Amino acid sequence: MTGSADNSFKKTKKTTALLRLLRPAQWMKNFFVFAPILFGGALFHLGALAEGLAAFFAFSFAASSIYCFNDIYDVADDRRHPEKCHRPIASGAVTVRQAYGLMALMFLLSLVVCGSVWTSTNRLALTAIIVFYWFLNLVYCMWLKRYAIIDVCVVAFGFVLRMEAGGAATGIRLSSWIVLMTFLIALFMSFAKRRDDVLRMELTGEAPRRNTSRYNSTFINQALTITASVTLVCYIMYTVSPETTERFHSGDLYLTSIYVLLGLLRYLQIAVVDKKSGNPTHVILHDRFIQLDVLAWLITFIIIIYVG
Repeated sequence: MTGSADNSFKKTKKTTALLRLLRPAQWMKNFFVFAPILFGGALFHLGALAEGLAAFFAFSFAASSIYCFNDIYDVADDRRHPEKCHRPIASGAVTVRQAYGLMALMFLLSLVVCGSVWTSTNRLALTAIIVFYWFLNLVYCMWLKRYAIIDVCVVAFGFVLRMEAGGAATGIRLSSWIVLMTFLIALFMSFAKRRDDVLRMELTGEAPRRNTSRYNSTFINQALTITASVTLVCYIMYTVSPETTERFHSGDLYLTSIYVLLGLLRYLQIAVVDKKSGNPTHVILHDRFIQLDVLAWLITFIIIIYVG
């Protein structure tokens, strides 16, 4: 009985480690695939929602495949990191061979989900975006993330690809303003994440990433200010553009700009004052101010577009 219980415990522990390797909490980022549905006025169209759901899981599986490869490639560095040393591969809970197998499985699942999109044109477009994202991030893990500025730009571009994936799956064309704003806000959050690395480097004298030495507090603070400012301007331009007012038959969308401003200010406060911007997903999942702000923005946006 004891041996059976031990085997059961080991299997449960292994399963938990494999799930941690997939980083399902990071799937929250992939809700950006639903942006074309929201901004395209198709939030209550079941067909569009179904296609968006397919894009969400296709992107999530592809992203998890990349997380596996990233942890395989960075295993030596992770073992020297005070926090990342607890990751499944770095800690020895998952072998490199198992991680490669899981990586291949998740990418295959992603392609299978892409094949479930009903329209052949949309299916091919979604598959092309997923494959491009996958290869881009392989190159990022192996090479591009070594270079300051390029690294955050690639991460931000990944969010644009998420939106494009949603647009490809549903056939909804996105406003250029929304695409640009998505890139900028993702760039803003990426710089905030790098700020946490810079603070750790200044405290310990050791760079958490290979390119951290190419950043410093002054540069990061200025980058945050610039990207936050341009993001807000870009959003305001979207809300008052003729394309937007004609599509939604309303000139009141500019009212939602206040929520964007408050959200950016709160995130700046977390980064600069609290110095806790190292994990954007954790911030969004645990900060009540940001959660309420996003909820208020969403409700106001939906009322103006779908009700007003």
